[in-house]
Amino acid sequence: MKMFCYQCQETVNNSGCTMRGVCGKDAETANLQDLLIYILSGIALRAEKCGEKFDRPLGRFVYRALFATITNVNFSSERITSLITEGISLRDGIGEASCEGFTEEAAVWKGETAEELNEKASGVGILSLSDNEDVRSLKSFLLYGIKGIAAYSEHAAHLGYYSRDVLDFMREGLAALRKDLPAEELTELLLEAGSAAATAMELLDRANTETYGDPEPVQVPLKPRSNPGILVSGHDLRDLEEILKQSRGRGIDVYTHGEMLPANAYPELRKYTHLAGNYGSSWWRQGAEFESFRGPVVLTTNCLIPVKDSYRERIFTANEVGYPGIEHIPSNESGAKDFSRVIEMAAESEPPVPLEEGELTCGFARKRLEESAGDIIAAVKAGDISRMIVMAGCDGRHPSREYYSRVAEKLPSDTLILTAGCAKYRYNKLGLGEAGGIPRVIDAGQCNDSYSLGVTALKLKEALGLEDVNGLPLSLDIAWYEQKAVAVLLALIHLGFRNIRLGPTLPGFLSPGVGKAFSERFAIRLISDPDEDVSGMMEGK
Repeated sequence: MKMFCYQCQETVNNSGCTMRGVCGKDAETANLQDLLIYILSGIALRAEKCGEKFDRPLGRFVYRALFATITNVNFSSERITSLITEGISLRDGIGEASCEGFTEEAAVWKGETAEELNEKASGVGILSLSDNEDVRSLKSFLLYGIKGIAAYSEHAAHLGYYSRDVLDFMREGLAALRKDLPAEELTELLLEAGSAAATAMELLDRANTETYGDPEPVQVPLKPRSNPGILVSGHDLRDLEEILKQSRGRGIDVYTHGEMLPANAYPELRKYTHLAGNYGSSWWRQGAEFESFRGPVVLTTNCLIPVKDSYRERIFTANEVGYPGIEHIPSNESGAKDFSRVIEMAAESEPPVPLEEGELTCGFARKRLEESAGDIIAAVKAGDISRMIVMAGCDGRHPSREYYSRVAEKLPSDTLILTAGCAKYRYNKLGLGEAGGIPRVIDAGQCNDSYSLGVTALKLKEALGLEDVNGLPLSLDIAWYEQKAVAVLLALIHLGFRNIRLGPTLPGFLSPGVGKAFSERFAIRLISDPDEDVSGMMEGK
């Protein structure tokens, strides 16, 4: 065994990647990422011992470093090693004289070579968290939730928004990874993680809407124009805005890809007339889609898959995304970037090869959902809508994900599908029509906008005079792939949602004991046959 990683849904045999990640991550990078997590927990422990809170600069480093370890973000051992070096320096500067007595094994690693770091890193991974299977499972669950929280918090921080509560939880949660805590205390920490996740998603919602306006329903073109283009993938709206600003008036069109699709609904981004629509679909199809785009592609966040030679020279990474041999666009002290190299390349490129025609509707984020709540309630009371199904979360390569397309096709025509995240690409082009005058597929946005769906459900509960949100004609059928989805799941549990179907597999990091406990306490279950699940959801089960 050269490495061990089971943080994503596609991990080998749903038990763990041991030689090389299914994502394409090699053993060296995987081990260095484990060491980086170890350093981050050391930062948290030292800050806790010294009685210091995470300030914004330290918190921002923690967010960035954690983000770099999320699935399909950073494949560069060099970049991870740089973060390790920076982390050791920050850790050793906490408290200074007041914490001279704080020592740990990692303190002696300062200044060693990447090879030596990698050798020692192999002993501080997820399997070292505990000899007890259930405790190790709970710590893994906690760590992956923390990673998702950090990703959402970093997006918000990129726009200048921070939460004291989230910063405090990050210190507590990271420190807990290195403590000998009982299962009961770790379970309570997971519930705290759910609260922090909800806070982080609320903060990001506020950051996005206060910066770019409240999303509005919009028809997004899928057929490219005849100009050369820039394709922007990932989640970071600020990077998209910078690209739009810097490419204005150059005869270049800008397209969204994957999770960037919802950006087309923000008024302050849509005002750029060369924001031309969406090109392609889900992240795992990017190999073929980037090849046919023919212009430069910017990866602002996850998900990046191993890069093909046919478009290697046209790929650029930003923020914490990294890949060996791929040009990275750095940020200045204010977080801004110079995209001139991308724009120059686009000006010399051929226009994108059309992949499809038609349009997609998106833009049903929190404010629009709140405005539509009365129409939804009226349609439910009139019998025009029998049930709402939340089918949010991630997409992926696993063949069993066809389950979500089949469920969408089998749901009765008087049901609504509420979605957010790239899971929508399994059914948002099926042409499912309307129910009660409302589009059957209501796209709230990126995966963090699952918060909007949760808040809307809580408002519907109040409007209908229900004591429990689970009394709504609402079922949750969630798809997961990586650690942001873990944070979303914890947030939904925190908000009181139960009877959640999860798939296409239960997380490999859940031990049988922890899986059973969460199933019994929160009524989380694995998806089954589409016909059975549709029948069960329509019966409120």
